[in-house]
This record gives sequence, C-alpha cells and structure tokens, in this order.
Amino acid sequence: MKIKNIKYATTFKDRLLGLMFKKEITPMCFPRCNNIHTFFMKNNIDVVMTNKENIVIAIYKNVPKNKIIINRKAYNTYELPVDKYKIKLNDKII
Repeated sequence: MKIKNIKYATTFKDRLLGLMFKKEITPMCFPRCNNIHTFFMKNNIDVVMTNKENIVIAIYKNVPKNKIIINRKAYNTYELPVDKYKIKLNDKII
C-alpha cells in the first residue's frame, strides 16, 4: 500500500505535537514508535502500526480523541485520515 504526501515526525517538535490541534488530517508517520495518544485532536483518525519491515501488524479504525494506543510489537506508527486508505493486515507500507 502506497501512502502519498506522508510527513515523517523526526524532530522533537513534530513527535510532540503530531496532529494535535490540526483541523485537516494529513498522513503522518512516527518512526520507531509503538504508542500514540489522541489528546487535543480535533478529528478521529485511523492508526496503523507496522513492524520493522513496514508490514501492517495492527489497524485501529476511527479512533476518537482522548485515547491511548499501545502495541509493544509495533515499530512504526502511522496516523491517517479516517477511511481514506484501504489498508489490511499484512500489507506492506511504502
């Protein structure tokens, strides 16, 4: 599965803020991250977690604000707009 226009959260500020306070959700990747929260989010999001090879191991659909998601097996975490990408388990994210 190819995700276009993805922003990688590599700086401290990007990792700290993520998509908080944003009205428009754009795809964002958090490398080497196995947990996220949705505090201060304005919209629901889809969360996809992958292993080191970027194979999808967990999908959380339509996650509302004020939630915490932890998956100890995850290596990368993607925050995506709700229902924009038709990602399935075992897909490879490019």
